[in-house]
Amino acid sequence: MHPSFLAFLSFLPILTVAVLLVGLRWPASRAMPICYGLAAGLALLIWQIPVARVAASSINGLVVALSLLYIVFGAILLLNTLRESGGLRIIRQSFTDISPDRRVQVIVIAWLFGSFIEGSAGFGAPATVAVPLLVGLGFPAMAAVLAGMIIQSTAVSFGAVGTPIKVGVSNGLSVDPSPAEGANHKLSTDLGVEGWGTGVGFANGEEFLADIGLKVATLHALTGLLVPLLLCGLLTRFYGANRSFLEGLRIWKFALFAALAMIVPYWLVAWLLGPEFPSLVGGLVGLFIVITTARSGFLVPTPEKAWDFGTRDQWNPDWMGSLQIPADDEDDNKRQIGIFHAWAPYIMVGLLLVLTRTIPDLAAWLKGWSVAVHSPLEDSLKPKFFRFLYLPGAVFIVVSIVTFFLHRMKWKDYQNAWRSSFRTTVAASVALVFTVPMVEVFINSDGGGAGYAKMPEVLATGVAALAGGAWPILSPFIGGLGAFVAGSNTVSNMMLSLFQFNTGQAIGVNPAWIVALQAVGGAAGNMICVHNVVAASAVAGLVGKEGMVIRKTVWGFLYYALFAGSLGYAIVSWNEHGPFNIGTLIVTVIWATAIALIILSGRRHHRVRTAPAPSDPGKSILPAEEREVQVASTRESGETRSSDLPGQAEEPGSQAPIEEESGSEPGSRTEEDGVLDEEMDSDKWLARREALRKEEEPPHDSSDPPD
Repeated sequence: MHPSFLAFLSFLPILTVAVLLVGLRWPASRAMPICYGLAAGLALLIWQIPVARVAASSINGLVVALSLLYIVFGAILLLNTLRESGGLRIIRQSFTDISPDRRVQVIVIAWLFGSFIEGSAGFGAPATVAVPLLVGLGFPAMAAVLAGMIIQSTAVSFGAVGTPIKVGVSNGLSVDPSPAEGANHKLSTDLGVEGWGTGVGFANGEEFLADIGLKVATLHALTGLLVPLLLCGLLTRFYGANRSFLEGLRIWKFALFAALAMIVPYWLVAWLLGPEFPSLVGGLVGLFIVITTARSGFLVPTPEKAWDFGTRDQWNPDWMGSLQIPADDEDDNKRQIGIFHAWAPYIMVGLLLVLTRTIPDLAAWLKGWSVAVHSPLEDSLKPKFFRFLYLPGAVFIVVSIVTFFLHRMKWKDYQNAWRSSFRTTVAASVALVFTVPMVEVFINSDGGGAGYAKMPEVLATGVAALAGGAWPILSPFIGGLGAFVAGSNTVSNMMLSLFQFNTGQAIGVNPAWIVALQAVGGAAGNMICVHNVVAASAVAGLVGKEGMVIRKTVWGFLYYALFAGSLGYAIVSWNEHGPFNIGTLIVTVIWATAIALIILSGRRHHRVRTAPAPSDPGKSILPAEEREVQVASTRESGETRSSDLPGQAEEPGSQAPIEEESGSEPGSRTEEDGVLDEEMDSDKWLARREALRKEEEPPHDSSDPPD
């Protein structure tokens, strides 16, 4: 079979996932069974994999799915415990005391606290911790999931105490790619890995791995600098009343400060100590610095300039999930809890995760309490372990039990927490029991009668043949696709590191940088990874809306992979092409665009005029002649302007700022007005908005002559 067509067939399961989830917006519970069937069919009919191996891979996938559901359940249980005890109200207030601005809150919780949790636990834990916490603070569930996925990037390569590097890259470049942990594997001599490392001065595989880890940290640090800013922009663009990306950029000073507060110690630890602790230390140090300075008002918007979502009744129904967090006035019957007691559960989570990952004897003891599942159908596949004491889910459950006593909860309230957690977890199970087995079939598709390599390698080889010398730019995208289907940066690195190394040698560049680009792309792929999205959506009660999440997070992935790939190309091509090449051009364009948007946001922020607010909150505050033109234009086009959103209404008696958009005529649609995205396609929401518009439109008195 022609290699190009074979590469297309390898890509077909990924393409199908994208079409069904993102294009057609099918729920994962409906789309993933079809994708699993397609992957299994290709494995059986084209790759000629024995039925027993496909079945064994599916069983292994079920074990992994069970582990994910275990983590999801624990995270939801802890949140529900805090909700029932009243501790969540205190936590919510503590963040409000730092700043009522939602952009500040999302940076502190998602970017900084999430990075710390990623460095401690991995396994998608940042999303399962940060997402429900954001929902508890009053974020729309969809916005919380977006934040939880976007930050699954910079910290991921050093998540779970460096597992993606220590295990993923190490095993990917080893003679015997076994799942054993540690960086002391003998590097492959057959394909030149050990020879290349020795030739450039590395005494052993561990030194070579540390060098790759430093390169990964460098690429992440330079790329991740814009992640908090991008997160704020996406938050205000998709979930703000004005649908304005620029509103998020107005906090650029604080966003860049928070990025540096995490990235600088992150890179220094990678340089001085190796790949185990960059994310853990960077997140913790950054959290301390930013919270301390923010409390003093440093770079934080004043309360009157704080950005917030509209009231809950103004939200698109698609934004909200089944996870319901009571408002403060609904919590009055809960016992009053001090701020330390309220925060103690999350402090315990962080402490236990660090201890169980950094104390070797304790980690080994916890891993010993596990259930090994080895399919009798296929001996060549390694068993999967359900480590019920080592997984983060165990930490969440233990802390939940401690919280029951610490907060002196009523037994009835604690029972409610368990029941609601079970219901949410069961809702996510259908999608995961098909998603993860599909992944296992996909990555275990070698050794068939047709003699083809496994599907991910065939796909990567096909792309490399097309890319040629431009491969460094595309390398992170391949790593991201590996994480997209595998659900793990570690697994992506295990599958593709050796391939990436050999490709780097083939095109005549430093292969260590290409492997580093693979690791960075694999980390960015966590933003769009199907079963991570399913897990995060389940925590927020958004089961069935996974495709809508990926439509948003894909922008973060595209930025991250393109910037990192272009930066990598500029580095490896420096000697041959000098500083001026396609890589430096793309990096320069991205930074120039960011700077231009920041400047534009500042100008629009200051170029405002005020007008008396109407007596009716929903009425337009434009001059009468402009309002009539606007209404007429809207009617003629048959469209609803984003300015008709209920969230833009001002309170009676207030002064309403109106941004003056240069070059726009009254009544015309502009991108800043907000081109309605797919979330606005909800029939219920459209009908509601149209009804509100008609109700709020002032009656026209035909007896009055026009101006």
